[in-house]
Formats: sequence, structure tokens, C-alpha cells
Amino acid sequence: MYDHIGLRVKDLDTSVRFYTATLTPLGHVLGSHDKSYAGLGPKDAPALWLHLSQSAPTGGHIAFSAKTRAAVDTFHAEGLKNGGKDNGPPGVRTDYGPTYYAAFLIDPDGNNVEAVCFA
Repeated sequence: MYDHIGLRVKDLDTSVRFYTATLTPLGHVLGSHDKSYAGLGPKDAPALWLHLSQSAPTGGHIAFSAKTRAAVDTFHAEGLKNGGKDNGPPGVRTDYGPTYYAAFLIDPDGNNVEAVCFA
């Protein structure tokens, strides 16, 4: 549905470490980057752009598709190891749908990030 998303971050290295760890299980990689930005997503097609910003980032919500429940589990575990805070452990969310399996993290800048699998 979207072409790309940009997030302002206060510490680019911390955010790159967090997103690389959480998105690798979902099949995404770190692409183009320098001292002021980084792009992550499918190889050669970054769709999540992190931009170093001196101003306070604003909280948002991003949900990433996962192919398997195991990928959701790994997303959550890696996020916790890399500076994320638990915002909902892996599990079925029947209030969203009978096969909505998701996990939620708060990233180092206060954004709510989710991995979801519909299997």
C-alpha cells in the first residue's frame, strides 16, 4: 500500500541496530545509508527510511508483514535484545481476527512497531 515510510530518530546507530535486528527475520536488509540516514527493506528496494533529527521524534505505528509465526517471535526477541521495549508479546489477537498473530515493540524513539502474520 505504501511506497516508503520515513521516521525521524535521535540516534541513528541505535535505530539502525534495532531495525536491522528486528527486520532481518522478516526478510529485510540494511541498504543505502550514511551518517544522516539509513534505508531498510527488501534487497535493493528500501522502504523504511531513518533520518537523523535534532528535533524530538513523534511516535507512530508501523506494522510489518511476516511470513511465519516464528518470524514474529524472532522479531520480538531480537527487538528486546536491541533496545526495544515490550508492547505486546507474540500471540494471536482474536480481537483483530482469528488468525492475527502479532507482536509489538516500542522502538528506541517511542514508535510502536509490530510484526504480524495471518497464518
